[in-house]
Formats: sequence, C-alpha cells, structure tokens
Amino acid sequence: MRISDIEIKKIQSGHYAIVNDIADLGAALKNREENADLIQHVTAEVIAMPDREELIADLRTRIEAGAYNPSGDEIADAMIRRSIADRIS
Repeated sequence: MRISDIEIKKIQSGHYAIVNDIADLGAALKNREENADLIQHVTAEVIAMPDREELIADLRTRIEAGAYNPSGDEIADAMIRRSIADRIS
C-alpha cells in the first residue's frame, strides 16, 4: 500500500490522525450528542478509504493493459515509504 506524502508528514510530526480520531471517537461515544460532528467526520474518513481489493484490482488491470510503467524514482520512493511504515508499525 502506498503511503502518501501527507501520511509521511504526519508520521514525521508524530501526528497519527486516524489513531487520534479513533481514540477521540471512543470518548465521543460517551457524549454522542455533544460530539456528533466528530463522529460524522471519522465515519466519513473511514468510509472514504479505498478497499485494498479495489487498489489491487486497479493495479492488476493497469499492469495487464501495459499502462503501469513506474519510473525508477517512483519505485525508490515506494521502497522508502514502505521502510518507514514498517519501522513505525
């Protein structure tokens, strides 16, 4: 899975947005009425995340069509991002 520049910046700054949002959601559940906006925000972000199967299917289709030709820089970028993600997991 590709890690976006935004995710890298969040990691570097020590800000794990989705983790914090989920923790906030747990607290918000105690006060549903007061935190309805937070609940809606986190729910929308989770729903908007693409399914891994969709990403794989799209990539497979592009590879089979010969439309996936990553540059050396893109491959190196992906390797570095994966290494960073593996270290924080």
